[in-house]
Amino acid sequence: MMNKIPPIRAPLLNGLEQDDADCVWTYNGYKLDKSNFTTAMVHLYRAEVTRVNLWRNRLDTTTNWAVVSTAAALTFTFSELDNPHFVLLLVLLLVLIFLGIEARRYAYYSLCYHRVRLLETDFFAAMLAPPFKPAADWGDELADVLRNPIFPISHWEAVGNRFRRNYAAIVSVILISWVLKLTIHPSPGSHLGDLIARAAIGQIFPGQLVIAVVVLIYVTLFAITIEGYRRYKKRGAPRRDEWQHKGPHWFKAEPAPNLAIIVTTKKTELSARLMRELKRGVTALEGIGMYTGETRSVLLCAITDVQMAHLKSIVYEIDKEGFVVVTQAREVGGGHFRAQEPPS
Repeated sequence: MMNKIPPIRAPLLNGLEQDDADCVWTYNGYKLDKSNFTTAMVHLYRAEVTRVNLWRNRLDTTTNWAVVSTAAALTFTFSELDNPHFVLLLVLLLVLIFLGIEARRYAYYSLCYHRVRLLETDFFAAMLAPPFKPAADWGDELADVLRNPIFPISHWEAVGNRFRRNYAAIVSVILISWVLKLTIHPSPGSHLGDLIARAAIGQIFPGQLVIAVVVLIYVTLFAITIEGYRRYKKRGAPRRDEWQHKGPHWFKAEPAPNLAIIVTTKKTELSARLMRELKRGVTALEGIGMYTGETRSVLLCAITDVQMAHLKSIVYEIDKEGFVVVTQAREVGGGHFRAQEPPS
């Protein structure tokens, strides 16, 4: 008797038989099963943690530049009586440049940290506690952050954060040293007029102007810091639509969540599909078309950017005459519409 020809197997991945029922991702004939999906997520987590460590080390590098520059300036300024005081002002300007660079690096750090936190809180943490599964839309937010890497913290709020945590002490040391230099060098001053006269830089910048500029810089930095910290304490987490920077695209605030407004005559079937597939709540209102006088249902559904195409496909599949309006909501509370501040 002839042997039966064995059935054709599905493509193999890493030497294991790939069952179509377990396939979670396909591309050009390659198939990814559940175990390999978990492996891919682990590799993504490792990559994001590496990025976090990289940008965290770069933050320390910028702070070290500021400390070394300040120490060198203090040594030079007080080593000789005739050494000019404006060297400290030049170093103050250099430290402010370092602060701007560090704020930009902190924005990159916060972006990577936000992705790591999404993986930790919504993927790995869900494995440790009942019901042992992530939230229904955790992947949507992670996919949105990966596709649209927009910083969760604005540039100016990053400046205030770094100044409060590191640069306030450095700038204070420079300011105190500058006042001390004007007071005791080349000889102890007897009154306030001597200090103002010594603050002049050549014949171009009088002492009153120099002192006013220094005080203005210092007060502005503290105002940015205090206001940013006040807003953070008030809301509990940084809002991405505040302190919006009008400069380059990498400092723009994250767009607000979307609100889909759907006008349809098939609210029951459509609502069921939206809640089942998008895992979003749907609110139904009754409306009247003023042109036709017909009664229609108005569905409200808050969605993310990555869910927009899916929502439209569901609507047009069920109701060819359905009408969809997608607008940005200023704020959506609850669920996964949240931002997280990274630590220093």
